[in-house]
Amino acid sequence: MKLKVIAAQLLIFLLLGAVIYGHVNRSRERYQATEMTEHLINDAALARLVAARSVGDLRRDAQALAASISGEIKARTTVIASSGEVLGDSEIPSAELAGLDNHAGRPEVREALAKGVGSSVRYSETLRTDMLYVALPFRSAAGDRAVLRLALSLSSLEAAKQEFQAVLWGSLLLAALLVAFFSYILSSFSTRSLHAVAAIASRIGKGELGTRVPIESGSEVGELARVLNEMAERTEAQLERISAERNRLDTILRGMGEGIMVTDPQGVITLVNPAFRELFALQEEVEGKQLIDISRHPALHESFREVLALGQERVEELQLRLAREKTVFTHWVPLLENGVLQGVVAVFHDISDIRQLEKIRRDFVANVSHELRTPVTIIKGYAETLLAGALENPGQAARFVGIMHSHADRLASLIGDLLTLSQLESGTLGLESRSVSLHDIAQHVVALLEPKIQERRITVDSSGLIGAPAVLADPGRLEQVFVNLLDNAVKYTPAGGSVTLGAQADGDQARISVKDTGIGIPSRDLPRIFERFYRVDSARSRDEGGTGLGLAIVKHMVQLQGGTVSVESSGQGSTFYVTLKRA
Repeated sequence: MKLKVIAAQLLIFLLLGAVIYGHVNRSRERYQATEMTEHLINDAALARLVAARSVGDLRRDAQALAASISGEIKARTTVIASSGEVLGDSEIPSAELAGLDNHAGRPEVREALAKGVGSSVRYSETLRTDMLYVALPFRSAAGDRAVLRLALSLSSLEAAKQEFQAVLWGSLLLAALLVAFFSYILSSFSTRSLHAVAAIASRIGKGELGTRVPIESGSEVGELARVLNEMAERTEAQLERISAERNRLDTILRGMGEGIMVTDPQGVITLVNPAFRELFALQEEVEGKQLIDISRHPALHESFREVLALGQERVEELQLRLAREKTVFTHWVPLLENGVLQGVVAVFHDISDIRQLEKIRRDFVANVSHELRTPVTIIKGYAETLLAGALENPGQAARFVGIMHSHADRLASLIGDLLTLSQLESGTLGLESRSVSLHDIAQHVVALLEPKIQERRITVDSSGLIGAPAVLADPGRLEQVFVNLLDNAVKYTPAGGSVTLGAQADGDQARISVKDTGIGIPSRDLPRIFERFYRVDSARSRDEGGTGLGLAIVKHMVQLQGGTVSVESSGQGSTFYVTLKRA
């Protein structure tokens, strides 16, 4: 910047100097020539007066006259007859005058004879130098007409010219040096502020938006600094808004339960949120990858291609086989900018749990209807039979009434279990959490089921609970858990089998086990054993008076008390585990 300023000022100065030099040089030359000519004419006029008074015979006195005038004027003097013959010359001896050329054709001689005064500048063959000639006509005392010519060598004029040019060039060079020096000083002062502005602008460009340029009032640099500061403030405010909006968008995307995916028209993923990663079980970075690298499900890519082709929204439900088969509700939206497709935004909502709950609800309604219909149908059928005349046969009537009573009990048990399960799932069932002795609860439950245990000749061993750690639980609900588990163990254990109760400490928890030597549970049924109305052996379960809700009630009761329940079975016998917090 500084060098450019100095170079520009020097260039301007040199152009102006060249113009001035040319003008001054031409003016000087014109001035010197004019002045010298006028001066020589004046000298010639005076010499003519002298010649007109002192010369009688031209041929006799011309040489002496020329020498006399030349001595006084310091100029070459020549006396020329009107015919052009040289009669006298201060620079040429008399003996050589006859050998000179006729001067009638000289410009100054012709002009003097024609106009009364003549002058010319030309090269002298005699003296071999440029000469200034001035000629005036005169008449001698005898009346002879002649021309008096004075001549000055221009070599002194050329020397003066060269000296003037040397002085002028030296002055211009000195002036150029001074201009360069002062330009450097001034540019240093003027560019110092510009360098400061440029340095701060560079810092702002690198992201230091809080940096401001000091403002020098009353200068162009100050105005530039003010504009730059305003630009930095606007940029900083804009970036803060963009950052805040991006943070809000990131927070919204992270907080959304739905998976979000944004792609460009070529299917390259540009943005996903955590829910999308979780849905597709992605661990590595996916931005910059093709959609086909994330999932190869045909329906997914078919939907993407149709949105690109039609440029319209698309809503559908897809069955995607990921870690497990999931039902995903998808909403595809084309991303348009000025009517041009820039990409696709897709929202993925995992509705697998909703569909599973709907299936469970349908199954539950169907199971409840089926379970209620059976006893109601039996009761209704026997009642109609009694009303049709079976009451007249006391023995048969008593048997029918007994069957109706048995199914009414089963119906009451089913309704009771449904109400209990409904309370557990709604959270309206009150629980009293306190320290409970597992051995005392087990002894009480064994006593309640003693008739059934003896009837089936089952051995129940609860000695494993002696000295077991107390747990934090609701005594009544824990007793119901033991009743359901022990009742199932007795129910599905053949005569002569055994049921063993035990417990052991596991950190801050106690793990309770109910192990039987019964028929066991097939491995395919283990994941569903705690579902409502799920039975491994439906016919035997109904024969034993089961409702199919016992284990579902156990699971909910244990979970409400902060515990877990699980089952193990190897095909012969089963072991149920209940984990509760230690008191």
